[in-house]
Amino acid sequence: MAHSPAESGRPPLQQLRTVADLLETPALARIYAHVLLEGPVTVGDVVADLEVPQGTAYDYVRRLEAAGVVERLGDERPYEYDAEPITLTLSTDGESRTITPALIAAVARREADEDIDVYIDRHGLDGLAAALDYAREYVDGAVNHRIAARELGCSPLEAEIVLQALEPVVTEYPDSIA
Repeated sequence: MAHSPAESGRPPLQQLRTVADLLETPALARIYAHVLLEGPVTVGDVVADLEVPQGTAYDYVRRLEAAGVVERLGDERPYEYDAEPITLTLSTDGESRTITPALIAAVARREADEDIDVYIDRHGLDGLAAALDYAREYVDGAVNHRIAARELGCSPLEAEIVLQALEPVVTEYPDSIA
């Protein structure tokens, strides 16, 4: 079952489609995460800050706006955009996973951070989501990399590497990790 927060104003299945697009397209996720964290921003800000081609930035911002997760503010050019935090909980076979802006931001780092990319290749998005949960506890000092490794089913070295790679995400999105 998918649950969307009541304040989003968007049906859960529409939000599910948007989240799937964000999780499958790191460049789109990167732009969403940037607008959420830094907004309101212009497309020019996105181009300058993320060093993405202008055409790509315009296309992706329009796509995010059409999906309802980015909103254009005002009618004066250059347009400014702000983002709505996405929270989507999926439940299947008694297990549930909440997709938060932090998870989307972690996926957004996939292209730039080889450690996150390798971890996703080995453990999938569910594995990354679990590692993100442990990364928060790791940053808070509640667990060490060995405990996380045991719980994540990976080597202590791999756990240490992914926890360190996810540390900036946890720092930037402290309240959005379920």
